[in-house]
Amino acid sequence: MRKQKTTVLSKAIVAMLLTLNIPADAQQPGKISRIGYLSRGNGPGANEEIFRQGLRSLGYIEGQTITIESRFAHEKLDRLPELAAELVRLKVAIIVAGAGAATVQAAKTATTTIPIVMANVNDAVALGFVASLARPGRNITGMSNLSPELGGKQLELLKEAVPKTSRVAVLGRITVNVKEMEVAARSLDLQLEVLEVRGPDDIESAFDAARDKRANALLVPAASVLGAYRKRINDLAAQNRLPAICFAPVWAEDGCLLSYGPNTAEFYRRAATYVDKILKGAKPADLPIEQPTKFELVINLKTAKQIGLTIPPNVLARADKVIK
Repeated sequence: MRKQKTTVLSKAIVAMLLTLNIPADAQQPGKISRIGYLSRGNGPGANEEIFRQGLRSLGYIEGQTITIESRFAHEKLDRLPELAAELVRLKVAIIVAGAGAATVQAAKTATTTIPIVMANVNDAVALGFVASLARPGRNITGMSNLSPELGGKQLELLKEAVPKTSRVAVLGRITVNVKEMEVAARSLDLQLEVLEVRGPDDIESAFDAARDKRANALLVPAASVLGAYRKRINDLAAQNRLPAICFAPVWAEDGCLLSYGPNTAEFYRRAATYVDKILKGAKPADLPIEQPTKFELVINLKTAKQIGLTIPPNVLARADKVIK
């Protein structure tokens, strides 16, 4: 009789579990999720470590609950498609695409089914990666670093820091919203000279053109093609005594006079939260694209001294960081 009751009870428990429809993942506590990390960079660096820290803060343990397959192009952008395809062959659960449109494009070309998390791309909608910020609509989501008002604010800060500025050279493959910049420039009585740079061979000629057009300041917008040549651009700006404002703090740390923009390192921490949501069942198509809400001003006084410039006290007082 007792054995019969035990059998009945066991059947009841089984029936209850089936009714609850417990997800398969919950029944496999030992399952390890494999994440692909694709970067144009030269190898593991601060951004990847921030991403890993973000995952750890969410409770993931490498080797126990998650593994990360990292692939680096070493700034050879033509290698990105091959590396992205390799991650697809490894059957990763998610691909995290590091900074730059080329990285996201390579992942996008390699797969239409594996979720892709953009860690840092300019204008995801304009570049055709997603349908809209609110509803990406495909297998891609993540962080888009472009704010339409950013260029105007950079021009405003440049004018405040260097009041004599009248003609600004805008360097790079233009993915910023030029119309908003031009509106801001007119209100500040500034003239813009857009000098397009598609690769390293265009950098020297762009500075030659800036001299020919008598530009007396420089704006370097968010453009991934420029990132690999940061030191060279900063050196040329100093040699030409051009006060420059750049997009990210790392530019100012490497010699740009001013930087104003989002803290891009935080994007990689946020990328970890996207990975977490997708691993828990969320669809990329339904996860809104995040844009930066906090911007930092960094001033490099070493560069100011090098080019013979004094930064007004009211601008210095607003800086989040001053490099002396």
